[in-house]
Amino acid sequence: MESVRIERFYLGCLAHASYAVVSEGVAAIIDPQRDVDLYLDAAQAGGFRIEHIIETHLHADFVSGHHELAERTGAKIYLGAGSGATFAHTAVHEGDEIRFGQCRLSFLETPGHTLEGVCVILDDLSRPGSARAVFTGDTLFVGDVGRPDLSATHTPQELAAILYSSLHDKLLKLPEETVIYPAHGAGSLCGRQMSSESSSTIGQQKRTNYALLAPTREEFVRLLTDNMPDRPEYFAREVDLNRRGAGSIAELAPLAELTAGDVLRLQAQGAVVVDTRPAMEFAVAHVPGSVHIALTGQYASWAARVLGLDTELIIVSEDREHVRESQIRLARVGIENVAGYLGGGVAGWIRGGMTLEYIPQVTVQDFAELRRLDPAHITVLDVREPGEVETGAIPGSVNIPLGHLVERAQSLPHDHLIVVHCKGGYRSSIASSLLRRAGFEDIANLTGGYDAWKAQEPGGAAPVCQSS
Repeated sequence: MESVRIERFYLGCLAHASYAVVSEGVAAIIDPQRDVDLYLDAAQAGGFRIEHIIETHLHADFVSGHHELAERTGAKIYLGAGSGATFAHTAVHEGDEIRFGQCRLSFLETPGHTLEGVCVILDDLSRPGSARAVFTGDTLFVGDVGRPDLSATHTPQELAAILYSSLHDKLLKLPEETVIYPAHGAGSLCGRQMSSESSSTIGQQKRTNYALLAPTREEFVRLLTDNMPDRPEYFAREVDLNRRGAGSIAELAPLAELTAGDVLRLQAQGAVVVDTRPAMEFAVAHVPGSVHIALTGQYASWAARVLGLDTELIIVSEDREHVRESQIRLARVGIENVAGYLGGGVAGWIRGGMTLEYIPQVTVQDFAELRRLDPAHITVLDVREPGEVETGAIPGSVNIPLGHLVERAQSLPHDHLIVVHCKGGYRSSIASSLLRRAGFEDIANLTGGYDAWKAQEPGGAAPVCQSS
């Protein structure tokens, strides 16, 4: 039996990894997600007590469950010194340790992604000389490093320079066989080029991580800060909520069932209908004015980015189970202002005597024919990130990243057919619904996105996308 074991919990919709380190019936939970029952269930199943909760930093992209988990277990919370956290916690400094069973957890101060950031080294005391592990939070990812733009007092360039020191003077001096366990994987907003691999080693990252290959501090700063994706507006709110400690997700009341008339009245008062069904179901028939964000992808992150944390929402879903899943996933990023859900879904809307809208879908073959017949009256809108566009784009397309579409949509021509695409179709479905909501009547979603277009286009694509 292992004297020290690590259990990883991965939340795909937020690309977030948390961990339990267990030894001799005691555990530490590192970077817990907001809904904490999974840790309590694991503790019961594994016969261990949760006595320690470690936050590697104040997270900006999700609401942490540290506060609720501490209340339900009596565990102590540990956070890097200088966080400004207002809940009861132990502020840790370089060299501080936690010991239980055969486990020793040692703290490294590693500012750069945030100023209070720490990494946590794990040693198995029963196996002297065995390979270490290190929980790197958002300081070092597999294939990337943390974004350096989350401080209100330091510029991204200043934070990037600090991060360089944290990496090269501390983390990269650990033995090369040290296993790294980061807090995020591919798809997270906290970096740009994260791998989908769950772990790596210090040595492997030294050899392959683009940011660590920068020959100088200056080049590292340039790599991280040039063309950096914009920080979502809700990040600052998330940090503040985590600094105070969020309430229990169990306290969220079940959502009210709304009639079609209720929905229409609430829409008139400013509420936004969020349709969580698969893209094709939404395209065929949906409540007018709906925003489509499918549960199959990074639902909560996109809801926060395009709608904010305070907008009153109404959920349209396939069934009550999906309604509850939607509510929980929204709460994971701090969205709790949900008025209810449309009873019976789209069928309930029809029974209420209401009209429906649809958004045309166009294949790459039909798109090519449309461009051949009337190129002067078609605008191709690419809603991918600039870094994606640099690798190739549909000639003549206009690039507005999805996160900026709401404020920049009116720069598009209302008298053109707007053909919207992303990489594979998830973001373009969101974008199409936002454009329709903004008053664009003549729109179409390119099925399969850029990937489908590139697959059928002889010779591939050139990076000739315009910015708008």
